Amino acid sequence: MDPNELNLLSGDPLPEELPDTNLLRPQTFDQYVGQGEVIESLKVAIQAALLRQEAMDHVLLHGPPGLGKTTLASLIARALGVPFLSSSGPALEKGGDLVGILTRVSPGTLLFIDEIHRLPRPVEEILYSAMEDFSIDVIFDRGSSARTFRHRISPFTLVGATTRAGLLSAPLRDRFGIQRDLEFYTPEDLSLILLRSAGLLDVDLTQEGSLEIGRRSRGTPRIANRLLKRVRDFVQVHAHGEITQELARQALRLEGIDDRGLNRIDRKFIETVRTVYNGGPVGIEAMAATLQMDPDTLIDVVEPYLLKEGYLARTPSGRKLTSSGWGIDFELAGNPST
Repeated sequence: MDPNELNLLSGDPLPEELPDTNLLRPQTFDQYVGQGEVIESLKVAIQAALLRQEAMDHVLLHGPPGLGKTTLASLIARALGVPFLSSSGPALEKGGDLVGILTRVSPGTLLFIDEIHRLPRPVEEILYSAMEDFSIDVIFDRGSSARTFRHRISPFTLVGATTRAGLLSAPLRDRFGIQRDLEFYTPEDLSLILLRSAGLLDVDLTQEGSLEIGRRSRGTPRIANRLLKRVRDFVQVHAHGEITQELARQALRLEGIDDRGLNRIDRKFIETVRTVYNGGPVGIEAMAATLQMDPDTLIDVVEPYLLKEGYLARTPSGRKLTSSGWGIDFELAGNPST
């Protein structure tokens, strides 16, 4: 499987994209497009915290990669007027890593932990008292001479982000007072995001061109911005003008993305279920072995969009194609199935 194609459909940022990613991030809630109910509820919580002059309640944001969890965390910190600290579950390997952060935070600080479901258990247990009582237990010595000292820390707000909310332990999940699920974006919302991004990148993009890219972006802003850059490259080389609907269609066809927004890997996944497993049901481990891909990649990157579009169903016995999945004719879309 070509890693470049996997990167294209993934919602995870690539290292070379980070400068542009930060440039394109909304700076205020007014610039944020989509997730209307989530935004409104967060605004209420922010305003209430400001009125009480307290730290805002802890927030858990869950949903597929690239939907704006990190952006929302930074906007919350900006709206509250507090420092913003960012880390991730895999980066906090030992309890001391988290203790070092918590003992140095200033009052009201927003601590953002991405991939919070990947926190090691000892680190997670430190969070329990930190989130609930704003204190951490420090243990001195070992064995029978062990002593525990409870250290008070400054009130803070934890914003956790996860693509796999089901993997969070119940004690950790229950300590988040605000839990919000981010939804995939509509093509119309993605069009608005793309038009704003085009202005920031100094790219001429028509309304029809933005809708064409948005329609093929898997409902994900990060992927939409990534595709905009690929279309920009194509137009600069072949057309030297504004991005129209037809030019966007040609550029995305070159990238292997069809009219439904399906990538080569999506089509390979569907074709494998259809031809190798007779439509399913099939377990994810079997699919991963057949496609020679990591199971977590299939679960986090490939499956969410196929489930959203109704091409795939998860059943107790495994994945199986729906009638829509069976009805896909890749040849009519003008794309090969592999």
